[in-house]
Amino acid sequence: MGTDLARRLVVTAAEIFCIVGTLVGTGVIGTRVAESSGGALSADATLIAPLGTAFSIWSVIYLGLFAYTVWQWLPRAATTARERRIGWLAGITMILNAAWLLVTQVDWIWVSVLVIVALAVTLGLLVKRLRENPGTTPLGKLVVDGTFGLYLGWVTAATCANIAAAGSAMGWGSGGSTDEWIAIAVLAVAVGLSAVYVAAFGPRFAVAAGIAWALAWISVGRLTDEPASQPVGIAAAVLAAAVLIIWAVGRVRSSRAARGDRSAQRQPT
Repeated sequence: MGTDLARRLVVTAAEIFCIVGTLVGTGVIGTRVAESSGGALSADATLIAPLGTAFSIWSVIYLGLFAYTVWQWLPRAATTARERRIGWLAGITMILNAAWLLVTQVDWIWVSVLVIVALAVTLGLLVKRLRENPGTTPLGKLVVDGTFGLYLGWVTAATCANIAAAGSAMGWGSGGSTDEWIAIAVLAVAVGLSAVYVAAFGPRFAVAAGIAWALAWISVGRLTDEPASQPVGIAAAVLAAAVLIIWAVGRVRSSRAARGDRSAQRQPT
């Protein structure tokens, strides 16, 4: 019981820290992320930076994290095996989120890469544990699986963008067609990871939606804003669709496998 209470308190404290970090990152009590690190993280800094509208997804993620913080205090969830498996990791993701926002304030762009990679890995482990401990109620699945799935999907794409931003800040890139091919290759990695996630965690729409959302807004950014690149814009749109197709195929296969298992169970022995 004491461990359960400690976990819930740590998650709550992490959520408060996350809120403080958000206030810093949005410019309420600090410098906006787009203006920090010499502008390396702005929407027009690299070929794989999403258009600014894309970042509205954080409103959904932050609302979900707040809802999760409340959820983990409810008697129905507080002492379940599922919550005990993911609670500490959930708190770590919030701390890493705030840490990323804070290190960008002091222009530690490569440190921010390390932080976001750690965040992506932690989220991956958390979602893996969600698969091992399935939710039993629609609300629980929405609050927990939906929030952390979307979180993982977005952070996967954001990690690619963060690495590109760090490289750009160091002067990487020639500004020619080679940069466009490299950008497309990096975006393809995000799509490849979406396939890995389907295999490892099962077909989770929230994860696919997070990656596809980022890719779609990268497409819009390259086709309508600077730096303009029709090849990258078109490729990003195609890859966004590919992420959703991978999810859909995984969903169909999962459903067929489940029906096969039920049929086998009904067969007389």
